[in-house]
Amino acid sequence: MDRDNLSPSQPAELALLHVFWHESMLDHDTGFGVFDTGFDPGFLEVLDKHPENADRVRNMVSILRKGPISRFLTWHSGRPAHVAELLSFHSREYIDYLVQANARGSTELCAGTFLNPGSWGVALLAAGSTMSAMDHILSGQANLAYALVRPPGHHAQPTRADGYCFLNNAGLAIKLALNANIKRVVTIDIDVHYGNGTAEGFYDTNDVLTISLHMNHGSWGPSHPQSGSIEELGEGNGYGYNLNIPLPNGSGDESYQYAFDELVVPAVRQYQPEIIVFIIGQDSSMFDPNGRQCLSMDGYRKIGRLVRAMAEEHSKGRLLIVQEGGYHITYSAYCLHATIEGVLKVSEPLLEDPIAGYPEESGLACEVVNAIKRYWRETIPFLKDI
Repeated sequence: MDRDNLSPSQPAELALLHVFWHESMLDHDTGFGVFDTGFDPGFLEVLDKHPENADRVRNMVSILRKGPISRFLTWHSGRPAHVAELLSFHSREYIDYLVQANARGSTELCAGTFLNPGSWGVALLAAGSTMSAMDHILSGQANLAYALVRPPGHHAQPTRADGYCFLNNAGLAIKLALNANIKRVVTIDIDVHYGNGTAEGFYDTNDVLTISLHMNHGSWGPSHPQSGSIEELGEGNGYGYNLNIPLPNGSGDESYQYAFDELVVPAVRQYQPEIIVFIIGQDSSMFDPNGRQCLSMDGYRKIGRLVRAMAEEHSKGRLLIVQEGGYHITYSAYCLHATIEGVLKVSEPLLEDPIAGYPEESGLACEVVNAIKRYWRETIPFLKDI
């Protein structure tokens, strides 16, 4: 490996990525059932662990601590958020509801989203750790920070839980940046599901450009009324600053590369952010039980490299990474490692892909990307020249 390629500005022996983590985030117990339902039909010998379980993150921590990327990381202990801090993104009524639900014991807040004993404290820890990672960047202590957190957050809206998420970790960190006089933030969300909660929180402002690449899943019920379609562009001052890129199932590495080249990179260039928030989920991988997008380790590695390049070009290198989904117990960890390799600009892969990939079909996805580009040019003033 060419260690000089890891960073243009720091010696190779220095840790380059600051990871915020706390072991207590493993204490959120999501239970068993038929996939994520918590339902026991009574005639199955073996039930699924809920996909958002502690083991998935155990492996993420383990591969970063023990894998070849470990020497380029430095670790920080996370901390719980204070309830008052949550009000920057969430409504008082919603936070009171969560506190009361926690006091009652086990509660299913919406389909598949279980607040069990201990879960509320873990949610506070995930939110606080993400804010600490952002503060590490804002205070000038680092340019690159990663909030390795659970439960995930990007579906949590200002007034409701959704999709395994209670508190919007990335949204709270972004609010911290805006309150610190940062004027323009870009979010790039590659979780396989639409980052509807983050979008909802900034839907009426142009202080944040939210970009989400996701499979074309549409709305999934009362907790997730947003469809993630290209027509959901924001409103008021935020019109044109919520960009959705719904891709066909099975799009794969080449299609994501094309979408970044044709849509994401030009949009970020036009917006000129001061900080980039990279919202990652390995549920876009080819073997994830909760997604269908067929990204491989190499695809994640290339995306990580592209996002790092955008941060260096537009935001003085300032980049916050926030963990979301990823439910294949082993392959998610490998794909995370590959993403971090890309962010750190490792010149050659440090880990080989342990699972053979499927052939991908990029033609349809490229047609969709071209159609979205035409729509943006015709609809969004600041993107008329991309």
